[in-house]
Amino acid sequence: MRIVLVEDEARIARRLERMTREYFGNQLQQLVVCDSVTEALQALDATAPDLVLLDLNLNGQDGFSLLANAAAGAFHTIIISAYTDKAITAFAYGVLDFVPKPFGEERLFQAFARLATAEKKPDGGLRFLAVKKHGDIVLLDIQELRYIKGAGIYSELHLQNGKKELHDKSLEKLVQLLPASFERIHKSYIVPIAQAERILVQEGSRYHLQLKNGELLPIGRSRYKELKAKLI
Repeated sequence: MRIVLVEDEARIARRLERMTREYFGNQLQQLVVCDSVTEALQALDATAPDLVLLDLNLNGQDGFSLLANAAAGAFHTIIISAYTDKAITAFAYGVLDFVPKPFGEERLFQAFARLATAEKKPDGGLRFLAVKKHGDIVLLDIQELRYIKGAGIYSELHLQNGKKELHDKSLEKLVQLLPASFERIHKSYIVPIAQAERILVQEGSRYHLQLKNGELLPIGRSRYKELKAKLI
């Protein structure tokens, strides 16, 4: 586990570092502490982290200037901030959790525990998926998605306009962020239920989901019954 901690108040940074080391123990390979947006951007490039702990007020700089870059990365982001009014916006960008200041050990550990769970988020949280494109960060509205396909450690975002974008997060990490209106129908596919038309049963107990545009996607046998119940 490689972690980048971005916090400009030294006292809080030390407390976060202590709690983080206590929680992850021997799993922690590297912990880099930064106190500015510039330093954090450099750390993200050099560290290839699994997790970023991010404050939203960094010596007067807005942490949201870093959040879009973080949301496009392969890692998860947990916001730790006193600006609770910005929680909705943070979740819209695709953070794993928002821990309000002041915080206790129990609440921080609860956020860390979400790294290992795939529980679905309620609808109304995540609104965008950030992708790196031609050196810039582009925010894609999740309502533009037709489906998502796993591509190794990356994910392919298939859009309703027929275009395709590559996201640095794996399918497993996106499952942890996407709202309940998205369904994992196969080990390699996630589909917005709104794009589903019907289930086709073929010879050999093979199942496919027909999308509203006519495209067919495979359905995993272990996921057939649950998906069928949701489409009735």
